[in-house]
Amino acid sequence: MTLPAASALLVQCRPGFEKEAAAELDERAVLASISGHSRASERDGYVMFHLDEPMPWSELQAALNWRDLVFARQAWPVIAHIAALPDRDRVTPIVEALGAARARVSGVMFEYPDTNDGKSRSGFCKRFAGPLDNGLAEAGLLRPTGRDPQLQLFFPDASQVWIGLGSPRLTNPWPQGIARLRMPSEAPSRSTLKLAEALMCLLDETERERWLRPQGKAVDLGAAPGGWSWQLAQRGLYVTAIDNGPMDPRLLAGGMVTHVRADGFTWRPPRTIDWLVCDMVEQPTRIATLMADWSLHKRCRHAIFNLKLPMKQRYRALMQCQDIIEQKLDGIPYTLRLKQLYHDREEVTGYLGRADLR
Repeated sequence: MTLPAASALLVQCRPGFEKEAAAELDERAVLASISGHSRASERDGYVMFHLDEPMPWSELQAALNWRDLVFARQAWPVIAHIAALPDRDRVTPIVEALGAARARVSGVMFEYPDTNDGKSRSGFCKRFAGPLDNGLAEAGLLRPTGRDPQLQLFFPDASQVWIGLGSPRLTNPWPQGIARLRMPSEAPSRSTLKLAEALMCLLDETERERWLRPQGKAVDLGAAPGGWSWQLAQRGLYVTAIDNGPMDPRLLAGGMVTHVRADGFTWRPPRTIDWLVCDMVEQPTRIATLMADWSLHKRCRHAIFNLKLPMKQRYRALMQCQDIIEQKLDGIPYTLRLKQLYHDREEVTGYLGRADLR
């Protein structure tokens, strides 16, 4: 059976980072030998990568999936676009477009830009879900128990919709790529959500189970007041918190976190630890150098860190950080993953792990 053809890739990103998302898409497409170009408007919260020639949707998503794209919260292939949805019957055009593509789906994900205007469509999507499911089922296009792709719908405004398909394996399970995490009342700061999301996005389930073992040893550089230390302690790791500033007394009272007043750039552990985490406010190249140094000298098996990007030339700054790590660890087996998370702001979160120390 011929797979439905994609005409574009829709990528959702943090509003204000469309330029960086587009630059990354164009670069990655060239490396994947995919011909096309990106279009984006500032603060729209999404980018469209238009293909010069249609290609099977599954091939496009495999080549440019959201996990491998730093600035993408979500990414899926577009198979149709309805520019003018009728006010009274929005179901029929969508069902007809899916039928024309000869595609069956296992479910539907509703999405819209992460902007003030986009959020106003939340209520409509909730009300629209039931009628659309009924319409798809009546047309024989919805099989919830099958292995069909997921129908992706993106409403940039109230009058139009981009229609796409997504493999559950390669599509962010959170609509709009927004991690719905609750702020724990006992956590010292909201920054704990950044590390919680990083562990969910940058590691898969098997990696979390194998590498985040209770009784493990961790170091938190620039720890105060303790949001990241708290997150690790909750997972059963013993944490050495490095910071000249004060830590939350409740965190220290739990016995899982030891506070050492020292400079995070000069302190070193006496032996190899399991996890290094770092959320220090500093030049991104300096953080990248520090993380590479810890990994190079086998001071840690795994590291998660934040790179605070400058206001201008953010993509270039990120590539400089990546180059620093690649050059320092040349010839050493390692894994580097970079992602701008929902709970990040002007920053990108990275995972760095040495394969020979796992």
